[in-house]
Formats: sequence, C-alpha cells, structure tokens
Amino acid sequence: MNDCSCAFEIIYNTGQQSHNAMSGRTLCEMAGVSRSGYYAWVKAAPARELKEQQDRDDFDLILAAYKMHGYTKGAKGIYMALLHMDPPVIMNLKKIRRLMEKFNLSCPYRGPNPYRRMAKALKTSNVADNLLQREFEAYGPRIVLLTDITYLPYNGTFAYLSTILDAFTKQILSYVLSPSLEVDFVLETINKLVENHGVSLQAETIIHSDQGCHYTSHKFINILYDKKLRQSMSRRGNCWDNAPQESFFGHMKDHIMPKLAECTEFAEVQVIIDDYMDYYNNRRYQWHLAKLSPNEFYKFVTTGEYPLDIPNAPAPPAIRKKTKDLGKTAVHIDSENKT
Repeated sequence: MNDCSCAFEIIYNTGQQSHNAMSGRTLCEMAGVSRSGYYAWVKAAPARELKEQQDRDDFDLILAAYKMHGYTKGAKGIYMALLHMDPPVIMNLKKIRRLMEKFNLSCPYRGPNPYRRMAKALKTSNVADNLLQREFEAYGPRIVLLTDITYLPYNGTFAYLSTILDAFTKQILSYVLSPSLEVDFVLETINKLVENHGVSLQAETIIHSDQGCHYTSHKFINILYDKKLRQSMSRRGNCWDNAPQESFFGHMKDHIMPKLAECTEFAEVQVIIDDYMDYYNNRRYQWHLAKLSPNEFYKFVTTGEYPLDIPNAPAPPAIRKKTKDLGKTAVHIDSENKT
C-alpha cells in the first residue's frame, strides 16, 4: 500500500467515527492529499475489495501448492505444482512472487555445505579419465550416470548416502544409505542400479564420480568392469565436474535437515530418505525438465507424450550428440591428480 492509499484509509476511517466533526475536505487538507484523489479512492473500494478477495483465493492455491507432498517450495516449484493440480492451474511467476511477498510466505534457501568429504582429501593412483567434460545433458537418458556420497548428520553421528543420478532426466536410479563408510555400500548402489535399470543401460553408459577413495578402489573398478559400465572421473577438487549430483544433495538437504535433527536412530533416517526419494522422483517438479518430475520427464522423453493438459505443451528435448562420441575428447588425469 502506497503513502496516498494509507492517507486515504486514515481519512475514511476517521470520517466514519461518530464523534468526528471534520469534513472530508478538511481531513484531506490536513493529510496533504487531493479531494479528487480521495473520492476516486472511495469510489474504487468495491473493485479493491474484489481484487483483495481474488488475491486471497489465489494465495490459498499457492499455499496448497507450497505444502504439496509435505515439502516446501520456491516460486518456480509452486508454479509447477499448480500445473500438476487437477485441473491444472496456470498462474504466472510474477503473480506468485507478489503474493508470496504480500502474505509473507518464504521459500527455503540453501546454505553452504559445512561438511568436507573425506574421499576428496585422499590421493590415489587408480584415477580414470574424464570422459564427460561437463556435457551432462548432451547424450540422452541412461548414458551419463553421476554418483557421489554425502554425509547426513543426526543425533551426534552420521549416516552416509550413496546415489546414482541420470544426468539427462535427473532421476535417482539407485541409492543406498549406510551407517558406515565401508566401500560395500557404494558397490551395493551399483548392484541395485543394474538390478532395477539394467535393461535400459547401454554399451556407452558411463559412471562418473569424483576421485574419492571408494571410486578408485579395486572393488569398485572391478564391479564396473563386471557390469560392463565405463568409468569416468572429475578433475581433482572440481565440484563443477559433477555439478548435477552436487545440486541434488544440496536441495535434498534443504528439505530434510530439520527432520534429521529429530532422529535418534539410523532406521528413522532411512525412513526420511526413502520418503524423499519417492517424492523427488515422482513429485518434485523441475523447471528445466519441462516442468515435470524426473520420472515424468523420462516417460516424456521416451514416449514423446507430454502428461499435462495445458496450452502450448513442449516438444520432447533434442539429443544433441551421438553416444558413440562420448569420451572422444576425454581429458587424461594422471596418477598425481593434476587438474
């Protein structure tokens, strides 16, 4: 509300009081506003009330989308959640942001990650070449698979989460939560990937990771060889070489950290992770995935059928590069881990 509107409202409320003896003209002169402006404001009161009611109704929809599936969202997340309502609700981002500000609805902000990964601090000699060169989305689904480990604090200790993310569809294809950093839980992540998605993997599929000790271990190298998966590694200490995986962990922690703070046992952390993975793959809509969830986007890409009944539905994304070209411009990383 601007200064004139505030003055007009004060004049109006004062004029409605039974003990007031001043005219509208006098009140306008005292407030330093024009009488014509004041009376125009009074005349427009029904239209203002109608607009205010519309804002409240629209905000109710925004609030429902904000709370959808139990996880809060920013303006873009709300926009996409509205599209997934039945029937779809189309509301522009400018309006969503205006109403969020008007009704004091804030979105979560991601802070810096305070945990240093032990794996990146260790030197090793079994370092694979960087086949990817940050071309995460150039080759289509099930070709570039990113993997990493993150630490999840709870009750004075940690749980450790290993994930495999499809760089094109952003699906989490496999994940394992472990109470320890023993290498076996990383191997189990690969086994679950092949068990659940092996039929869709291709001869050119790569597993891309950092240079952590789990990924340079003989056990990990051997399991990739046995499963006929190619290995690729980021340059040492360069998080941008695995950016989509790092981004996933950051957004996930935005949502689950308050819940983890209440956990006292590992089994409770497992429930939280299982719930979030189901939400993320099926109901966390992403702006750059044609406003779909990762699983919806994979189906859209593979069938060409857009699942939302909205005007101007997008076409499936183009595959920019042939899978046979993946790795042709690989950067060799020597055993001293030079960048």
